[in-house]
Amino acid sequence: MKRRCFLRTGAIMGAGMTAVSPLFSQPDTPNGLRVGIIGLDTSHCIAFTKALNAVDAGQTFLGYKVVAAYPTQGSSDLPVSIDRLAGFTGQIRAMGIEITDSIEALLEKVDVILLETVDGRKHLEQALPVLRAGKRMFIDKPIAASLADAMAIFNAAKHYNVPVFSSSSLRYINGMEEIKNGSVGKVLGAETFSPAKLEKTLPDLFWYGIHGVEMLFAAMGSGCKSVVRAFTPDTDVVVGIWKDNRIGSFRGIRAGKAGYGGTVFGEKDPRTLGPYGGYKSLLVEITRFFKTGIVPVKPEETLNLLAFMEAADESKIKGGVPVEIQTIMERAKSK
Repeated sequence: MKRRCFLRTGAIMGAGMTAVSPLFSQPDTPNGLRVGIIGLDTSHCIAFTKALNAVDAGQTFLGYKVVAAYPTQGSSDLPVSIDRLAGFTGQIRAMGIEITDSIEALLEKVDVILLETVDGRKHLEQALPVLRAGKRMFIDKPIAASLADAMAIFNAAKHYNVPVFSSSSLRYINGMEEIKNGSVGKVLGAETFSPAKLEKTLPDLFWYGIHGVEMLFAAMGSGCKSVVRAFTPDTDVVVGIWKDNRIGSFRGIRAGKAGYGGTVFGEKDPRTLGPYGGYKSLLVEITRFFKTGIVPVKPEETLNLLAFMEAADESKIKGGVPVEIQTIMERAKSK
């Protein structure tokens, strides 16, 4: 029996088909629940597919399954993209996911999209055909590599009447949900921290510091009006003042042991954030959004968050002077 099974498996593999791990359900998914991925150059595409397609996922993710993916061409000037593309594509194929040769071909086979391309510079170009096709879309962080591109994505989403949102999974770090539900009363301020690796092709905080910035805005909400940054090769400290005079800060770590966390200061008491709990909470929000069309992170907050990061860059260039968010917003609109 074992020999016959072995021979049959060998015949299948020899015919050019890929054996699918029994840990993952076959992507024979009803219309309406078919997920497509754009971009296979990030570990997120592997983690998300494993979670959504796990045989024991049940209704945790409302039945949504990844059924097809388009790898894209990767970014030749970004080693973390081009060097991982083939390997991640092979892993996705091994999970039984169909690989298409274009975004257009992908859109014919799926109902909703995870835009996972690791290079935020490409997100606007890749998002537009999805929006034109009327398909709801989650865009992994950063939504774009500039505030101007993010504005263009949201303007297109409004034009085509298609909801879209973007978030880091760190927005859902342990403790944040309770704080959002009022466990500390009104949030008076917050301090967050995360790794802040630099990538020469992308703006400083857009590459990795965005994780900690996302935590900060999850706690504080939108409304940041000015930003000042202290910068050394090993550390960033970015301080924002909100319109209601609350203060929030982000510390980006590039030396020593790094981690994710922070402290939220509330009317009732301070509360520590963490530890990081993985992707499950984010995927629950994504699939709920796919089903309802209700955006869990408003465009205004995402744009304020990106303006915070661009203002931080400008403050750094100008030697640590305060930069007004309104100035950054007006400049991006003119682009």
